[in-house]
Amino acid sequence: SIKILNEYERGVVFRLGRIIGSKGPGVILVFPVIDSMMRIDLRVVTTDVPSQDVITRDNVTVKVNAVIYFRVIDPNKAVVEVENYLYATSQLSQTTLRSVLGQSELDELLAHRDKINLQLQAILDKQTEPWGIKVTAVEVKNVDLPQEMQRAIAKQAEAERERRAKIIAAEGE
Repeated sequence: SIKILNEYERGVVFRLGRIIGSKGPGVILVFPVIDSMMRIDLRVVTTDVPSQDVITRDNVTVKVNAVIYFRVIDPNKAVVEVENYLYATSQLSQTTLRSVLGQSELDELLAHRDKINLQLQAILDKQTEPWGIKVTAVEVKNVDLPQEMQRAIAKQAEAERERRAKIIAAEGE
């Protein structure tokens, strides 16, 4: 049979169960019965990492979610090395998010989010490389603090403002 693959697709062709390579884009001839083909999209895939309850290094429980951007760079590996590369990358990003943020303190998480994003991206990219996947970016979206922690931070900020006001008033006298 004749298959047509778009510019952003590749077809991984198997002949009698053995991989014979990736084909495309364009018109591909696949012999029914002896050949089978899997379509692989080479465009960047955006996957939402669902909210995770993470305990930071300083024992604060926060709810964190993220988004991961990745693409297939080797269609053959994406089909042969892992059963479902979309699901595997999503699961790996969830566990990596938990472990990396568990090593950070709350202040680091809030102040140096870009550094944490780069660290997450480097770890995920290294782990998905054998699957033929390139992780292009990871963004931590929301960091939800518990209500009592928000109140404590607000009190600390208020105390800091009062301290500064007293210093300014003392300098003015």
